[in-house]
Amino acid sequence: MSKASFYAVIMAGGGGTRLWPLSRKDNPKQLLRLISEKSLFQLAVERLKEIFKPDHIYVVTVQEQYEKLMREVPQIPSENFLIEPMPKGTASVVALAAAHLQTREPTSIMAVLTADHIIENVLGFQNILSEAELLAHRDLLITLGIKPTFPSSGYGYIHIGSSISGSNAFHVIEFVEKPSVEIAQKYVESTKYYWNSGMFIWKTETIVNEIEYLMPELARITKKISKIIGTPKYEVELPALWSEITPQTIDYGVMEKARKVAVLPAPNLGWSDIGSWDSLAELLPGDADENRILADQVLIHQSHNCLIKQDGSLRLITIAGLDDIVIVDTKDVLLVCKRNETQVVRKIVDILKDNQLTKYL
Repeated sequence: MSKASFYAVIMAGGGGTRLWPLSRKDNPKQLLRLISEKSLFQLAVERLKEIFKPDHIYVVTVQEQYEKLMREVPQIPSENFLIEPMPKGTASVVALAAAHLQTREPTSIMAVLTADHIIENVLGFQNILSEAELLAHRDLLITLGIKPTFPSSGYGYIHIGSSISGSNAFHVIEFVEKPSVEIAQKYVESTKYYWNSGMFIWKTETIVNEIEYLMPELARITKKISKIIGTPKYEVELPALWSEITPQTIDYGVMEKARKVAVLPAPNLGWSDIGSWDSLAELLPGDADENRILADQVLIHQSHNCLIKQDGSLRLITIAGLDDIVIVDTKDVLLVCKRNETQVVRKIVDILKDNQLTKYL
């Protein structure tokens, strides 16, 4: 099969609440410029250009983010932006993209990719995608696996089984969702566990068949959507059809129960999902005291291993006698928390929602 049948689908509708208060509803994680002059979304598209032509890249997002994302990557045709009427989880994202691809090219292979991860080894990533495309011809559902480097309780893990002949891939025994730190430590020490990167490659036909088998209600709705793609009815009828979908992730809905799942190890990619302020700090070089400074006006005295991020604020930040602290200073919010407890940021966002303090979201 020629490269013409290989398509990228970038999931770009999330909010990235763990990077609040920088990541907001009107400035989501994928639009942040954290490690370069380019946004995470622009970097995600840029690393695909050696494999996919712009018209072979699809972006699934929500209405609130559509125009901003389009301006970030004007090379991608506007019709390749697929808009979810409302977020319903990654299973519906995959189903919608698959419906559009089957309408365009029934024999296609699709790589489902993230909009907000860091991949430093771009060439290595491109090689892995090419390898996965070849493997997808075996009707396998392939997920890219990242070798764990620390015991994270925030990632999903994949337990690998026997190797798949003629490839670097392995059969999957089970998926383990966000284990305790103690169990995660055992996974790090083992050679049989990988992080689930959230990136997948498969024949469009294969994933459609698996959704029909494992998520028949989603398949029923998607078939109705398929019939109106490319017609005037699409924009009119899609919201009502979409409202019938029960939210679910592709991991829970399909991958954990599917019949032919493989993990393809993706070594040495320099991968990070930047799932917290702490994980961002790990990506940045530290000064002599291991402080990471992303701010113009900072005075530090006898403090170590701190991350300071300033965005839109003009005030001088001073810290003295502090260790292992994250400070994020924006125009209207100041966040201060311990570096090893930055996962609590998501709980803060929930509290703001519960108290109707939406102006800070």
